[in-house]
Amino acid sequence: MNFLAHIYLSNNNDAITIGNFIADGIRGKRYKKYPIDIQKGILLHRQIDTFTDAHPTVRKSTKRLHENYSHYSGVIVDILYDHFLAKNWLQYSEIPLPDYIERFYDLLEDNFETLPLRIQKMMPHMIADNWLLSYAKIEGIQKVLNGMNRRTQNKSGMHTATAELKEFYTEFEEEFTSFFEELRAFSQDILSEIEIKLANEI
Repeated sequence: MNFLAHIYLSNNNDAITIGNFIADGIRGKRYKKYPIDIQKGILLHRQIDTFTDAHPTVRKSTKRLHENYSHYSGVIVDILYDHFLAKNWLQYSEIPLPDYIERFYDLLEDNFETLPLRIQKMMPHMIADNWLLSYAKIEGIQKVLNGMNRRTQNKSGMHTATAELKEFYTEFEEEFTSFFEELRAFSQDILSEIEIKLANEI
């Protein structure tokens, strides 16, 4: 899953949210240097990614893109799924998306020193261009895919994937909706297991 989903699945806990957000840059057991609730977020992120990558519904979405985008298909699906989460946000939260995102940006700024250097460098661009809110529009997804394509030195062709999004919009949205219900339940259950695991290690 991409940024917005990971933030949302953090159980409204600020430290878990920070951990979930920074987790991609924390390798191996380096998570143990962080406070316990941030550790929970990092481990939750890893479990969410494992569950997502193996799920048959996600693989169905990914397969639709594989011919044109090969191993980048999974990355694209993560971004497309964040689009549907943002678009249908009020089905999942009583807090309006702009308010929810603004609070998250404030959280990042309040915890700036905790963030890995890569995130510190990325954060001003994320906030200035309001990446998370832009996910709700296809135009915003286009900008994200353009940026991802540039990071692959234009090798991935990811910037053209909005064509598939538009062509198979209903199919992608139905797959996201079905999968996300399962992922929400999984995240709650696995977070409880993580909390027990870490408590036993203290």
